[in-house]
Amino acid sequence: MLLMKSDDFRGILRLATNLKNMAKLNANVKTSLPSCRVDTLSKEAAQELVPGLCVPFDTAFYMPEALNIQSQNYLQALFWSCENLVTESSTFDSGKKLLQLHRRPVSRLSEFDGEYDAVIICLGAKVNMLPEFSGRLPLRTCRGVIAHLELPGDISEGYPERGPSILSDAWIAVKSPRELHVGSTWEWKSSNSSPSVSPDEASSALSELLPKASVIYPRIMNWDFTGARAGLRAMPPLTSLGSLPLLGCINDIMEGNQTCKYWLFGGLGARGLLYHGWLGNLMAHAVLSSDEGLIPLELTSWKNTTQFSDFNKQTEFH
Repeated sequence: MLLMKSDDFRGILRLATNLKNMAKLNANVKTSLPSCRVDTLSKEAAQELVPGLCVPFDTAFYMPEALNIQSQNYLQALFWSCENLVTESSTFDSGKKLLQLHRRPVSRLSEFDGEYDAVIICLGAKVNMLPEFSGRLPLRTCRGVIAHLELPGDISEGYPERGPSILSDAWIAVKSPRELHVGSTWEWKSSNSSPSVSPDEASSALSELLPKASVIYPRIMNWDFTGARAGLRAMPPLTSLGSLPLLGCINDIMEGNQTCKYWLFGGLGARGLLYHGWLGNLMAHAVLSSDEGLIPLELTSWKNTTQFSDFNKQTEFH
């Protein structure tokens, strides 16, 4: 469990730059859960939070309890939490439970056969690096570059100490009053998973992101570019129900007879942080029960897609 103090919450300020997004944000306020506080602010109130802010349509939407999460730190904390849970449950239960982290290179999933009863694959965009999956999953890859900015030393007034991060056509994540991250670009169909960014790619990203960010926060043009990092997303396919994650047992694509059951947990997209706990619980129950039927059909129906079905037929033929 992650314990947050009130001082940890910087909040997020959302601003629309066109009427279509403005209508969506207004609708979100009306349908948001009571536990998800969203305040509608006037231009003046928003500029009190962030001096120099440009507020299109004279309205902003403030989520005071929202926060930015550094994913690597979050995953580390989540693992520690799981370790604590195992320790506590072993103390109170008669059965002994064990949680271990193993690091080893794996070239094929079949290497796990005979060693484990079940294996859950949750590699994000890197799932296509496994030969069993290469080109066979209905995932849409997208590379995004984030620019790192710092305020020059000769400018004394930085970003407000408790000023919120900003979410608009570009987002601005506040690391400190003198350090901002701006993102993100969208390069569809990319297979480049390297976090490193070349000078040309960084320059291109900056020329795309700064104009978008400066529409909302013009003062960002005074900040210096200090570097960039990139990541590769694996987005699920678009369906009539939206973009739904890919879950389910995938032994059908494995060659030979397996003593191990293989499961896929992927395609969470931009909403992974929101849904991973609930989906992880569904997956855990399905794996422990060896029953894919415990997972909603909407999340396993991707296996009926032409791309996946055609490969199954090829595997059976060979």
